[in-house]
Order: sequence, then structure tokens, then C-alpha cells
Amino acid sequence: MSSSPPHPPKKLKMSSSATTSDAEEAPSSAPGEPRRRYKRRKVAIFLGYCGAGYQGMQKNPGARTIEGDLEEALFLADAVPASDRGLSRRYDWARSARTDKGVSAAAQVVSGRFYVDPPGFVARLNAHLPDQITVFGFKRVTNSFSAKKFCDRRRYVYLLPVFSLDPSAHPDRESVMASIGSDNELTRCLECSERGRKIPTSTDPFSQGSKQEERPDSEQVEDGKFESTKLEKPDIARDGAGDDQLGASDIILTENQPETAYSISMEGELRASNVDECGNPSNRDSFLEERSTMQTVVHDESNEQLTAKTKFCYDDEQKARFNRILQHYVGTHNFHNLTTRIKPEDPSARRYIISFHANSVVCIDGIEFVKCEVVGQSFMLHQIRKMIGLAVAVMRNCAPESLMDAALRKDVRINVPTAPEVGLFLDECQFTSYNNQWKDSHEPLTMDAYAEEAEDFKMKYIYPHIASMEHKEGAVALWLHSLNHRNYPDLGFMETSVCAGAHEKHVENLAE
Repeated sequence: MSSSPPHPPKKLKMSSSATTSDAEEAPSSAPGEPRRRYKRRKVAIFLGYCGAGYQGMQKNPGARTIEGDLEEALFLADAVPASDRGLSRRYDWARSARTDKGVSAAAQVVSGRFYVDPPGFVARLNAHLPDQITVFGFKRVTNSFSAKKFCDRRRYVYLLPVFSLDPSAHPDRESVMASIGSDNELTRCLECSERGRKIPTSTDPFSQGSKQEERPDSEQVEDGKFESTKLEKPDIARDGAGDDQLGASDIILTENQPETAYSISMEGELRASNVDECGNPSNRDSFLEERSTMQTVVHDESNEQLTAKTKFCYDDEQKARFNRILQHYVGTHNFHNLTTRIKPEDPSARRYIISFHANSVVCIDGIEFVKCEVVGQSFMLHQIRKMIGLAVAVMRNCAPESLMDAALRKDVRINVPTAPEVGLFLDECQFTSYNNQWKDSHEPLTMDAYAEEAEDFKMKYIYPHIASMEHKEGAVALWLHSLNHRNYPDLGFMETSVCAGAHEKHVENLAE
């Protein structure tokens, strides 16, 4: 009995390199013939973007989002008909990850049904997108595919400045003391204060002639003129830190405060210096001499501090400690303390972290960054930023390492710091199960074909943006000043618990 010949292997459905998969659907080039209608193809689109100036990935009415610009570009590139413009459900839209405000992506994946024929779909799409959003390519997928549901795991990278792990870098009052006597004395002071406010360089009170009138916080003096400016508060206010949480030990110099009537002690305390009952210097020469002497002392101490800071490096010892701290997150845990608006009993609070490590350092524009890579099935709002924030607090000895496990307990409710969004970006979306199931009929959904383009995009847009935000605004440096027990009293949760436990035991012993 003769056996039937084996079936020939199925031809893979190609995409980026061969966009006209069906010859009968190709457009007619003969003049005068009616234009043929194209079929919609279910495709997965690979893209990268820099999150600067965007309110996140997901479309939000009234806000500029990555998704909003991308959907409009799809319409302008003739991938979506006019009847479906702005109605993403009609073309089965899905995204692999929903990045937060200011967060970037080097390998985001979205899916939907689009008109991708004739060839040139990627070029047409990029022509209608800003430079900070780039489509790398697309691949044909099954009709049931969803970029959200079929994504097995997601890998994020957080570029954390090395100095943020140094407990001696950017503590309270350090920047204020270091800037005394510089050209932009008060500006630098308040850029690294907890308020993050900027005011002009202080002037000699003897040159004013009389006491200046009090001015609202929305005005500055520059060359004797009033100039309206907007004073913004840092993100720590949203995480529980308010204006009324500044301790007496903080040196906050404001426009209406007679700064030159005070000097700064070695402990950072303010003390009166030859002032009369109105708060004005009673003797100009002695006052200026004392201030000059005090600035010299502070500068000497500042130089010592700067020298000490340069000795800190992310060596094997620091790397081992930081990785040990990050390992507390690995596995399935209840992350209700490391997200926003999620109750402990909510099933969505349980997430599985596959790996979390920080083994390499990259130097960008003169700043060294620790590359923190976390892989998980999925993440909640602000989860990664809070995970980084708590880990940094432990590294800087603001909280005990035992707090890591306490933060993952269902019966504990604490507030943990949230690291700035600028250092975070989506590095890869993985579709392992889908690729194994459909490997005989469809191309694998990986970034292999676009790896070089994605790396170039990171080097051109994402990395420079992260470094520039640190140079210009001190995104992480300002945030470090909020890592104290005034703004985050729960950082001392374990110490309070131990004291409470000891007290209860003492009471029990007395009762016996």
C-alpha cells in the first residue's frame, strides 16, 4: 500500500520585508482601471519612543499621549479609514505595556487590524510621527492575537545615577552649604532643597538703602526689576511630602528672609550675627568679616565632602549589597504597598517578578548610571519606581533592609518613596508562548530584526534625555532630599514595630 506524499511546509506569513502577501490584493498600476480595495491585516507593530513631554502611553482625553499621536499617524498613513479615526476598538487596538508619564520605551509592541499594503507602510507611518517616536517594523500575526494578552513578560530598565546609592551624596543641607559664596548662591541652595524653589542671588543689605517690600513667591528680583516666574513643587508632594514637613534643621533661604544677617554653623544651624532688634546688621565691617570667615570654613568642609563623594564607586561590594536588596522582590508577592490605589485584598496586587538585578554601569554625558533590569509578567502603576525608591532608601541607610519584606506583607500598610520617572524605560516585550505555538505559520515576535535600530534609538533619544534631566533639573538629586523620616515616617516602621513589641513584652512581664 502506497503512502501519500508528505505535505509541503506552510509558507510563513511575512510582514515588514514583504508587505504584499496576497497578489490579488496588490494595487493595479494600469491607468484607468478602478482602484482595488485592500484587506486589513492583523499585525504587531514594533516601536520606540522617548516619553519626554508625554502624559504616558495610554490615550487620555485632553492630554498628549504616545497612543494619541500614534493613532493619528495611522490614520494619516492610510492604515485606518476615516470612519474609524480615533475609534481604536474598531480596529482591535492593543498595547503590550502601559507606560507612565515621562517613561520611555525602546521596544513597545502594539497590535491591530490595519491596511499595510502597498509596500512602504513603515515609512509612511514614520513620516507622520515626531522624531521621538519611531516605528521599527511590523509582523503579521494570527487573527486572535493581542499585544496585551499574549505578552508573557516585560523587561524594564531603570538608569539610576551611581551617586544616589552613596549615603553621603545630597543629604539635607549639603548643597546649601556647598553653594555659599558662589555666583548663584541661593539658586543652587534651593535647587537641592526639599522645596526645589529657585530665587536669584542674594544682594548686600547695605546696598539696598532700605528694607525691601515683601513680595509674593511668584516674583523674583533681577537687576532691580520684578519678573514673574512660576515656582513649582517637586513630585515628593504627591507622595506625602508637603511644605509643612520641613524640619527646623533644614536651611531654607527665601526672598524675604535677611539671609546676610545670619551665618551658618558647622552643624548647619542658623545663629544671629551682630544684628539689631530689627534683624539688620549692626556693624557692616564686622558682619562681612564674619561672613567671609564662615564661608571659607564651609567651603573647606564642602571640598572635603566632594572629595569623599568621589571615592564612592559601584564596586563588587556595593553591587553585591544592592543585588541582595533587589532579590527581595523576586517571586510572587503582594505589591499593594508598591503601587497606587490598590487594596491589599485585591487579587491584582499579587504579581510575579522573574528577575531583578543591577550588574552593569553605563556612563552618559559624564554621569555614571547603574543599569537596573527587572523582568516580570506584568506591572502596576508606579510599581517599578516604588521598588527602586524603597531599594535606594535602604542602600542609603534611610531604612533597614528588613523593611523590604515588611512592605510585601498583606497585613502591613506603609508609604514608600517613588523614584523619578525619567530613568525608566521599557526595554523588551516577550511572546514566548505565542512564538512556540505558531512557529510553523508565523514569524516569531522578537526584537532580533530591529535590535540595531532600537539601540541607536536609545543612544540618540532615551539616554541623552535621562542625562540631560539630571544635568539641568537634578531629577534624582532633588528627589534624594525627600528620603528622610519627616517625609516618609514609615521608613522607620520596623524600628517602631520593634519598640512596640518590646514595650508589650515589658508590660506582660510586669503583669506576671
